[in-house]
Amino acid sequence: MKRFIILTGILLLFTAKALLQTPMNRDSLEQLLRISPKDTNRVLLLINTGQQYEGSDPEKAKQYYNEAGELSKKLDYRLGTLKYISNYGYVLNMQGRFDSSLVLNLESVRLAREWGDSIALAKCLFNTGTSYQLLDRYEPAVETYLEGRAIFSQQNNEIFTAKADDILQTLYQKLRRYDKALELGEEAIQLSRKHQLDYELSNALANMAINYNQVNEPQKAIPLLTEALQLSKTTGNAYLEESVQLSFADTREKLKQFSLMKAPAEAARSLAREMEDPKGEAIALRQLSVWFFYTGDLKMANNYAKQSYDINSKNNFRDEVQKNLIWLSDLSLTMGNKAGYTSYREKGNLLADSLLNEQIHNRITELEEKYETELKETKINMLESKNLQQEMKLVRKTTFNALLIGLVAVLFLTAVLLFRNFKQKQILQLRRINELEKEKQLLATEAVLKGEEQERARLAKDLHDGLGGLLSGIKFSFQKMKTNLVLTSDNQQVFERSLDMLDSSIKEMRRVAHNMMPEALVKYGLDTALKDFCNDINQTGALEVTYQSVGLADAEIGQTKAISLYRIVQELISNTLKHAGAGSAIIQLIKNDDTLSLTVEDDGRGFDTTILKKANGIGWDNIKSRVEFLQGKLDLQSSAGKGTSVHIDFNLV
Repeated sequence: MKRFIILTGILLLFTAKALLQTPMNRDSLEQLLRISPKDTNRVLLLINTGQQYEGSDPEKAKQYYNEAGELSKKLDYRLGTLKYISNYGYVLNMQGRFDSSLVLNLESVRLAREWGDSIALAKCLFNTGTSYQLLDRYEPAVETYLEGRAIFSQQNNEIFTAKADDILQTLYQKLRRYDKALELGEEAIQLSRKHQLDYELSNALANMAINYNQVNEPQKAIPLLTEALQLSKTTGNAYLEESVQLSFADTREKLKQFSLMKAPAEAARSLAREMEDPKGEAIALRQLSVWFFYTGDLKMANNYAKQSYDINSKNNFRDEVQKNLIWLSDLSLTMGNKAGYTSYREKGNLLADSLLNEQIHNRITELEEKYETELKETKINMLESKNLQQEMKLVRKTTFNALLIGLVAVLFLTAVLLFRNFKQKQILQLRRINELEKEKQLLATEAVLKGEEQERARLAKDLHDGLGGLLSGIKFSFQKMKTNLVLTSDNQQVFERSLDMLDSSIKEMRRVAHNMMPEALVKYGLDTALKDFCNDINQTGALEVTYQSVGLADAEIGQTKAISLYRIVQELISNTLKHAGAGSAIIQLIKNDDTLSLTVEDDGRGFDTTILKKANGIGWDNIKSRVEFLQGKLDLQSSAGKGTSVHIDFNLV
């Protein structure tokens, strides 16, 4: 609970932390209680003793607070009564008994108004506002907070105004009024700096960073979180340090700086374990799961995501469970587990609807309570004056109709928002599925191409080292035989012809091996390999090929992309030789920043490009597959008698 209070910025101004006396040893305090008289000092001693048990034994802390409350009532010690209510309410909040805490805090507001203590009233109002906020009743929370802040401002009490502004900024966060939250957060930071309130400043900075993340300006959150982290360590506020580390990881994710997520997430997880904070640990585990996902370790990402889900489920952190389910569904889809994707997604959507229904129910409850309150006031006024009965009936009916219309409007607006949210989720889901399918296709294509090139390299090596060595050995044997045999002139000619045919076979074998995996491409890169390729074509005399390259001197092109480009050029020139009847061709390769452009043109007979849509040519399909793998754009221009031009653009990054 304390971590949740730091994370959302709900700081109880009149609680144990605000009124904490000098910490003492429990045994020393209890020894003082045995000898202390029943006066106001004993009340303060009881409060201080109870504070020592809050974290370890809250029920025992409540016993001390109850005794302090009873003694304050006997002594008519007003400050003691308010301290009793504040500290007792703080423990109730820790135990999740928010309704009981609200009842006590409302009583403290009544007493403070009755006694005319404005500062005490403002503090009690903020405690009451916090109870409303913990119950997700934001409308009365805002009204109560604003009334308390107005008192602090009237009293020129800037210290408490700074605290109030920070509390209000977190409430406006929940109401999605980020413009107001940013305004109040900035004021809280300025006042905290002015009065050197390190503890309050660190909380205000952390909450302000959350505002910037919510309005999609995460770059502004980094300096705030950096300062908040330093202050949390200076003040020894471990809960805030954990919260800031979690915010750091969240901010790095929003900035797509995934490599920087690991350190803050691990730090937050370590702090959460030290403080036995399951919710913080679960959030950190989910953030580490995201980090593993973007490093490509899907197994670890899934493992950490399930650990986070188990912790949240065990502790009934339903908002975090919903986030876990959606993340697990995305992971399942990425891992090809469509059944898991569907199951997690349906559970996540159902839980999201359930949480939204609870908010709607709370809103309806607020309207009903408001209506009942106004109805009671109307009845009281009717009893006080019989002459106004008819008028009061009309007022009651008007009030009922207005509230009914308001309720219908809220339900209608909620339905519209739910429908809109559902449609938006569908669109995002389809978009995500398409992206993942495209990624899978690219990965499959890459695997096929790599496998093809590996097989080419293996065959080229086998041809060169195996068959090439065998043929060379045979040639050497023939040459040895030539010196040792006496042949007739006819046999001599046959023998020489056989040696020539053997030489031709060796050259042809080496040419085939070279085409399957050019040595220059592997050793010296794409530019050199293409130059060699063009020279080889020119030497055959079948086609005059001109090669031009720009910006490739220091260019770094991955081997997979380089091989794909080389195969595209190889296939295009092969098509020119087979079908174009061309006398010359031009190959241009140009690098401009992160873009690479390839153009291959010939002066051949050309053709009608529409036939490619009907034909099932393997060569053209290979070219298109490699262009799709490179995520490039392919432009083919050709017509009868005007040659052919193929242009390809793609990004190197």
